[in-house]
Amino acid sequence: MRGLKPENKFALTVYLWGAITGVISGALSVQNRAAWILGALMFLITDVFVRAILKDELPEELKGLEGKELRGAILRKAFWGWLLFWLYFTMLVYTVGIDFRPVPYNNQSLLAQMMNST
Repeated sequence: MRGLKPENKFALTVYLWGAITGVISGALSVQNRAAWILGALMFLITDVFVRAILKDELPEELKGLEGKELRGAILRKAFWGWLLFWLYFTMLVYTVGIDFRPVPYNNQSLLAQMMNST
């Protein structure tokens, strides 16, 4: 990740963690529907993942913080990026895992016409 600004490295790392936790959450949810909670709880270790990947290349607003302040700042800054990637990959893997098939309830619908034409 050379040549990227620390803010962009931070964002990409958060997105990667969201994708990883989403895949884990979605795969486990195929077996047990409540397993998505495990993926949601994995958000709480986002700061560990980010610090392990970035080491000393944190964005400027996070430099100088230590301990609980740094952990809280990373979690606040990472929340929305992580959440959107986690939700997307959880739903994607879950949908693929259960072999979802749409069911049209009206023969006049566009979905029914698309399914009947193939």
